[in-house]
Amino acid sequence: MREPDHLRTVQRFVRRELTGREKELDVPADVPRPLYGRFAATGLMNWWLPEEHGGRGLGLEESVRIVSALAYGDAGVAFSLFLPILGTSMVDRYGGDELRARVLGPLAAEGGFCAALASEHEAGSELARTATTVRADGDSLVLDGTKAFATNADHARFLVVIARSADDPDAYLAVVVPRDNPGVKVGKRWDVIGLRSSAAHEVTLSDCRVPAANALRGNGLRLLETGLSASRILIATTALGIARRIRDLCMDYARTKTVKGAPLASNAVFAGRLGQFETLIDVMANQCLAAAREYDAVAARPDAAEEFLRQGTLKSAMTTKMFCGQSGWRIASEASEMFGGLGYTHEAAIGKLVRDMRYVSLFEGGDDVLRELVYHRHVVPVSKRS
Repeated sequence: MREPDHLRTVQRFVRRELTGREKELDVPADVPRPLYGRFAATGLMNWWLPEEHGGRGLGLEESVRIVSALAYGDAGVAFSLFLPILGTSMVDRYGGDELRARVLGPLAAEGGFCAALASEHEAGSELARTATTVRADGDSLVLDGTKAFATNADHARFLVVIARSADDPDAYLAVVVPRDNPGVKVGKRWDVIGLRSSAAHEVTLSDCRVPAANALRGNGLRLLETGLSASRILIATTALGIARRIRDLCMDYARTKTVKGAPLASNAVFAGRLGQFETLIDVMANQCLAAAREYDAVAARPDAAEEFLRQGTLKSAMTTKMFCGQSGWRIASEASEMFGGLGYTHEAAIGKLVRDMRYVSLFEGGDDVLRELVYHRHVVPVSKRS
């Protein structure tokens, strides 16, 4: 079957811009903005944005194929390019008509990024403990607080900030804030271990004033959960792309490495491991696509916004992220052993791939956090849930 034009475009971009540039993309210097600009020139930037706002309107199933291809080249680039789906999906479903046109239209027409700001130092994964506040002042909203890990924040066009109401501590809002708005200060960039071609910053909001119409409809924490369904499935997909790259790297290495006078590729232990890798990769791919199809089915409903709110984060999004993170880590860990001491140096690409793979089980809810959510929401009988 002939692959769609957009997927062939992505594959060409990966071959031209990413493949063989592991060392260059593994240096946390300046964000590779020219590279992102060249991706935007393909016409696929923010490929999921609705057609009504000038976007391509591609669904999450197609997004899985795109992200897998991108992550094969570099997981950090893939992460930066798909993560705006978290904020934009929230704005698209729960923003007013004027707000949606004001922020999504230019994003589709001109490319660029958005960033979702939720995580804080003290709150950690307990987002209900967020200390960032928002208060009403006439026809404006005023935000104050500091967010810890905000990917794409420095070069974003706008931010979606999760904040606690200063008037009602039990109420939370999601508020759209332009990146260049007075009161927004992007602080230090985190020196992360993997995904070093992406950039996460600390962001401080101080007396940051925006129109009241910039607030999204509904409880901000619940809205965040709806956005996390898409991004968690695509985080899982990066594990798939990295695993595919690791498999091919192992095959390349095995053609030149000899063990007991014979090529490693003919070794039974090697063959068994690579066979197991391929089994896991196949299941990971099927799981990512199945979760994406479930997401797309909900998104196609006329009551999609309400149904996403009712379900919160989809069960399949959480389980897919956990399964792919754990399976991908097994592949990365076992593959690194094949390279011996060389695999523990910066000379071999496998070291970067191991570090990139680790993020899958850490970002947007570590495995322990997600296991607890799955337990309380999908294992404990409904009658016994608190």
